[in-house]
Amino acid sequence: MAAVVGTSDLRRPAVLAAETAAVAACYYAAGKLGLLRQLVVEGAIFTPIWPPSGVAVACLLILGLRCWAGITLGALLVILSLTSPDPAIVFNLAGNTAAPVCAYLMLRRVGFRNDLSRLRDGLALVFLGALTAMLISSTAGVGVLVLTDQLPAHAFWSVWLAWWVGDAMGVLIVTPVLLIVHTVRRPPPLTRWKEATGLAVIALVVIPLATNSSVSLLFLVYPLLIWAALRFQLAGSMLCALVTSVLATVAATDGVGPFAHLTRTEVMGKLQAFNGTMALTALLLSAVITEQRNTRRSVERACQELVEVLEHLTAGDAPYGRLQKGTEDDPPREP
Repeated sequence: MAAVVGTSDLRRPAVLAAETAAVAACYYAAGKLGLLRQLVVEGAIFTPIWPPSGVAVACLLILGLRCWAGITLGALLVILSLTSPDPAIVFNLAGNTAAPVCAYLMLRRVGFRNDLSRLRDGLALVFLGALTAMLISSTAGVGVLVLTDQLPAHAFWSVWLAWWVGDAMGVLIVTPVLLIVHTVRRPPPLTRWKEATGLAVIALVVIPLATNSSVSLLFLVYPLLIWAALRFQLAGSMLCALVTSVLATVAATDGVGPFAHLTRTEVMGKLQAFNGTMALTALLLSAVITEQRNTRRSVERACQELVEVLEHLTAGDAPYGRLQKGTEDDPPREP
């Protein structure tokens, strides 16, 4: 027994170190991907979608609070890849770590489920995990820029809004996709693969057209989201939303398609409004459909169980019923 306990005690630090390194690597990789596309607002560079915030929230929901050190380490690596070491980065690290941790604590407080099978889970992720918790990272990050004179005070709110929306979009778009990947246990049947392939082909034609056409055709994406949500629930709708968001961000940063001939502020507003409404539509619609299907299955299961109980009761009463019937049909005996 002592040997077993000793081996277990030795494994725990090794597992924790491996999880920390993996989380830090994922955070850093997501940060480098996010930095590929940038916009400038009031002289400050920001990313329309900040994937590390979504990665951090997903890691916390899957692994628990023990992975917070990996988030801090990943954020440090991203910051050091952009600037030289400075005491002010401590505040950025604190904000980038505290925001997803607060998101995790609030979501667990309200009974959040990682499979997002209820409407309340979708609403919690939107309003608590994204819109509320990400206030911390944006306030800390922009506040440091103003306090260190890297950003004029009059530009605080515009840069703060861009930072906050970018972090929130990372949670809304990236976190559900990672949770889907973690919770999927088996592939869909072959008949569903045919429909999924058809949806993917149509999406790969419609989405680039909608995001790059000089005519404003972004609304063409919504029928695809509805189709994906109705037939494939969260997995289909959020993957479609992720692809659309990436292509829309590329078009916006390149200034083409529906984002051509707009100022940087107008591009930011149009892009973030589109990404936000699209992510909300995909997430909440798929959550409603999943909840309704689960409710219907529960009702069908309860009805089936009730039928089985009635069959057992009927089978148990049958001999008694036949005995009673036979007694009534028998002619009276002579005394």
